[in-house]
Amino acid sequence: MSINATLFVQAIVFLLLVLFTMKFVWPPIAKALDERAQKIAAGLAAAEKAKAELASANQRVEQELVASRNETTSRLADAERRAQQIIEEAKSRATEEANKIVAAAREEANQQSVRAREALREQVAALAVKGAEQILRKEVNAGVHADLLGRLKTEL
Repeated sequence: MSINATLFVQAIVFLLLVLFTMKFVWPPIAKALDERAQKIAAGLAAAEKAKAELASANQRVEQELVASRNETTSRLADAERRAQQIIEEAKSRATEEANKIVAAAREEANQQSVRAREALREQVAALAVKGAEQILRKEVNAGVHADLLGRLKTEL
């Protein structure tokens, strides 16, 4: 066989191999590569979607945290205001009670002062009667002279 025939047969065998490869070998490889590319694309899309969902979830969490902080701050401020209000109410009640106690003490002191003056008047009247009795050296009847003693009390 000549070199030309060998070269020609090799070319035909090569073409048959190429045709066989393109017909039977290449489609499953191409299909596998396409499926792999689709899986990779789907995985990348899922990763992007998950990344977007994570960012969205982080944003919602941050919003919830801000809302929670604001609510907590608001509740603390309300509690502090209520505490101050309770303290002020207690102070005002205590001041009112103290004023009532002071007024009652003043009234009691005034009553005691009046009673003390009355007692002092009676003692002075009794001393005056005793003094007059000793000056006159005779007994003065308190029952008979009650009107005189009453006028003496009022003058004192």
